[in-house]
Amino acid sequence: MRRCLTVKNRNKLQDKLHVREQVTSQIQEKNCPLQQVLNFEASVRRITEKIRDSLDESQILQTATEELARVLQIESCHIELYDQYHTTAIVAYECSNIVSKSQGISIRIADFPEVYQQLLQKKSLQFVENIPDLNHKIIQSACLACPIFESHGVEGILGNLWLLRPREEIFKDVEVRLVQQIASQCAIAIRQARLYKASQIQVEELAKLNRLKDDFLKSVSHELRTPMSSIQLSIQTLDKLFEAETNIKKSPKLAKVIDIFHHASQRYNKLIDDLLTVCHIDAEAESLTSEVIDLNILIPEIVEPFFLVSKNQQQELIIDIENKLPLLKSDVSMLKRILHELLSNACKYTSNGERIIVIAKSHFSKLEISVFNSGVEIPPEEVKHIFDKFYRIPKNDPWRYGGTGLGLTLVKKMVELLGGEINVESQDSQTKFSVCFPRDIT
Repeated sequence: MRRCLTVKNRNKLQDKLHVREQVTSQIQEKNCPLQQVLNFEASVRRITEKIRDSLDESQILQTATEELARVLQIESCHIELYDQYHTTAIVAYECSNIVSKSQGISIRIADFPEVYQQLLQKKSLQFVENIPDLNHKIIQSACLACPIFESHGVEGILGNLWLLRPREEIFKDVEVRLVQQIASQCAIAIRQARLYKASQIQVEELAKLNRLKDDFLKSVSHELRTPMSSIQLSIQTLDKLFEAETNIKKSPKLAKVIDIFHHASQRYNKLIDDLLTVCHIDAEAESLTSEVIDLNILIPEIVEPFFLVSKNQQQELIIDIENKLPLLKSDVSMLKRILHELLSNACKYTSNGERIIVIAKSHFSKLEISVFNSGVEIPPEEVKHIFDKFYRIPKNDPWRYGGTGLGLTLVKKMVELLGGEINVESQDSQTKFSVCFPRDIT
């Protein structure tokens, strides 16, 4: 009796184990597709990151084909790209172990209308086709063709992804979706790479045009310098002849004419010097001569000639220098030119009865030289253009003040060559240009 009960219990236990095994098997069968989906999603993320990290179109195509071939364990994968008019497709990159190499081959779309008609409608295709292998034998393979597109319309279709595997191993729906997602990411990456390449070409063209412009300015400046030197020499000679001729009384009108000649020639010479400096400013960095400068002495020397100018224009010119200002190591001639240009601008644009203040002070790690003038305000939208070549503030009359708009461009370039930076603040009818240099002190 006990033996009978033991056998019954054993049978019941075996039945329970069998049921548990069946349930476990069913759960595994259900989880298998889910796990496959999760694996594919992880593959999409990984491939996408690799593709999007590159701006090289060839690298993008190589990554996409090799990664798809590895993840899907297929025999061959290649990407073809359309021409501008979608009349031909060229195999741009191929990863294959069984079929003959086709990279670089051009395919006429008209030769395969049934296939490309659907691909150009952004529809993926799956079919069986005879393909020559590496030994030129014909084998049957399952083909999956997936269009690479990024926008509406035919012009947004860039090419197609082609995948091959043995004919009995058709591509499952989850695999097709994976390829479609990679094709979509390829389209974005290819477009980004092409935009980047186009922008680089534009940058190179702009640089080329800029060099041509500089060469033109150099040639024109050199050509203008010779006749202007002759004109200036002739004016000086004419002036001396009138002084030597005792029988000829120089009239006020004649003196005024000669004075106009002097000022006009000086203005043109400054223009030529500015143009040449703009063209050669980068080369001047090699010829900089650094020496220790005492700003307490140098600044008053630079400002001195402008006292008479400001007085004649009924402006108040003030020097405000911090006591015991630290020494500055820099190029004296270039520093003089920077301050001269800023002071010339201040005197030129400051109205009668307003003030101009030259300020010099030290900070923890910098020396700051500022030129402040009242009664003048630069519109906020113009401040960011103030250092551009040939830029003139539109609301100002260019014929009233003269100049070319090169002065501040040169100032900025010279400040940068000296290792400093320049800033402009303009508000409440006040404008201040500040030049800061690192305290390289001996």
